[in-house]
Amino acid sequence: MRVSTRQRQIIQLLLLRSDGITAGEIAEEIKVSTRTVHRELDELEAVLAEYGVELLKKAGKGLLLQAPGEELEALHRRLFEAVPEDYTAEDRKALILFMLLQAEEPVKLFALAHSLKVTVPTVTNDLDELEGWLARSGLTLVRRRGYGVELTGEEDGLRSMLSLLAMQHLDEADLFGRPEDLAREPVKRRLLELIGRPHLKAAEDALWAADRLWLKLLAEHEYARLLIRMSVMLGRIREGRQIREVRQEQQLPEHLLKLAEELSPALGGLPPEEVRYLAGLLQLADTPDRHGLVPEANPGSMDLAKRLVSALEAELQAGFGEDRQLLEGLTSHLESALPRIREGFQIRNPLLSQIRRDYDRLFVQIREAADTVLPGLPIPDEEIGFLVMHFGASLERLKSLRRSVRAIIVCTSGIGSSKMLAIRLNKELPQVEIISHASWYEAVRIPEEEYDLIISTVDLPLEEHRYIKLSPLLTTEESERLRRFIREVTLQRGPGRGGVGSPPAESLERLHRLQAYLNEIVSIVDQFRVHGPLEARGGLRGILEEACGRVRQRAEITDLPAVVELLLERQKMSSQVIPDTGIALFHTRSGQIGTPSFTLFTLQEELPLKSGEGAGVKHLLLMLGPRELSKESLEVLSEISSFLLDAEFVELLKQGSEEEIRLELSTKLTEFFESIYKTDKRRIIR
Repeated sequence: MRVSTRQRQIIQLLLLRSDGITAGEIAEEIKVSTRTVHRELDELEAVLAEYGVELLKKAGKGLLLQAPGEELEALHRRLFEAVPEDYTAEDRKALILFMLLQAEEPVKLFALAHSLKVTVPTVTNDLDELEGWLARSGLTLVRRRGYGVELTGEEDGLRSMLSLLAMQHLDEADLFGRPEDLAREPVKRRLLELIGRPHLKAAEDALWAADRLWLKLLAEHEYARLLIRMSVMLGRIREGRQIREVRQEQQLPEHLLKLAEELSPALGGLPPEEVRYLAGLLQLADTPDRHGLVPEANPGSMDLAKRLVSALEAELQAGFGEDRQLLEGLTSHLESALPRIREGFQIRNPLLSQIRRDYDRLFVQIREAADTVLPGLPIPDEEIGFLVMHFGASLERLKSLRRSVRAIIVCTSGIGSSKMLAIRLNKELPQVEIISHASWYEAVRIPEEEYDLIISTVDLPLEEHRYIKLSPLLTTEESERLRRFIREVTLQRGPGRGGVGSPPAESLERLHRLQAYLNEIVSIVDQFRVHGPLEARGGLRGILEEACGRVRQRAEITDLPAVVELLLERQKMSSQVIPDTGIALFHTRSGQIGTPSFTLFTLQEELPLKSGEGAGVKHLLLMLGPRELSKESLEVLSEISSFLLDAEFVELLKQGSEEEIRLELSTKLTEFFESIYKTDKRRIIR
């Protein structure tokens, strides 16, 4: 099959969207005009016909491929085997960057155009698009007539760009799969040639020889990123492109510098500057924390998630703040998305065109909210699309109702209007069961326990909570009003006698779940203490030993030295100081801890940390928990850590009495429990 890369993309989209796709959606997906898509489709019809596949154009659906299943499968197989005759715009720009990063002298525009089989103006346009992105990465694109094109910058910046290119285009299967599988992928093939499988193997062998637990526990994608960065480093060193200057302002943990020194011999012996550079690469790795009570960077991501939720709640008048599942999902997503955005990763969201079509207004509103909450951070549409999926799912959850709402319809305009309203209700709110049609005279005499709600087109002489007045047409606004009425009025009263309601087993499960949250909250608040000043004798170890000693009985610590070692190890991995608060939060989980505890200590002197990290820190929060904790316990402790984003609460910790802090802690955790209660209730009754 001889097709261009663009035609190949179009066929892939048509195969993927078996329900139909418009030419406009294809154009948006592959970044060309609709006119170009129609021109390509004209050529493709003949190609598709050779494989027994017909291109249909249907009003309301768009473009469809029609053929027996085996013919479509054969088309897919041949498409995968086909070698594209040109490059996509994305591949072309990646190859331009690759050539400039590898070149030792300026490259002529004509040489770039000839290599890519395009015109000089096309390459010039690609360079225009790349220039701003490179500038944000600290690199300069030099272009002068008669001189050519050159990419300049510090060596560490050039390496970062090469690594970024590799991480954008390569995954674990590419790194460790068969080289022949990439014969039709020119960008991947060139990048793998640069990285070099020998370099990958050397980096992996060195890491595993170090036998460090945190390296073994790295998430797969972070492990792959570390291998790519190390392989690029080795490749550049072999080419004689070494780091010449050490950036002294970058503070690196001693344990990572020591690890880099241990890895050096296995990597061929690195000069001091490269050892420090390697330590910086190790620091970029997202170290997992199997002993932590609070996820790393969680408070910051949770704060951004809360601000997004708050902004959109006000804009859409939706109860997003009550949806704990939304907050948890957003926080988790932002944890990985923000570093990706800041590093300039160009991710792909295959559902973007469909999301924009189905949630057009929500997409615009989330884009505006994100730009407000994260000013100065260019968030691509692909990432906005993922956020739309989170908020869209929340809207569906908030709209959901239980199916046991039994309704009676009252309509004085005749049976036709009554049936029309019933049909509209069945379409818009299938959870509402229409059990009867009645006149207003009959309706007011039906015993209340025989139904949950009366839906009427006229005013009735009944209490306001027993009925709602709507038009037979049931407009969109009325549908929303009915949902709110059922959620906020009907369901608050519970089912009438004989109603389905929540099954007894489910209700009991809910009570146990709420009890677990409440028990954890009461336990944390009851045992909270503020202890007088700790002395700095014995440095940080001495402070932590004294702090753990004071809570030993309440936290049921069976091996105090082991717990202290875990706390010290966490500080080595990443600072426990909360920026701009004067407070450090030390937390860990261990089999040597029997009961969760939360304690505040004051310090006689500033926290003794190296490199001045402890400057101004004279308060220490100690959060301890058993190795095995329930989901409810982890959520409560994580919520407490998020309170440290509140400047007033932080000030209270430093200035308030034990009783004042306990009272504020009780108030905030009560609000947390109420939000859990509302979310849980909605989950049960929908």
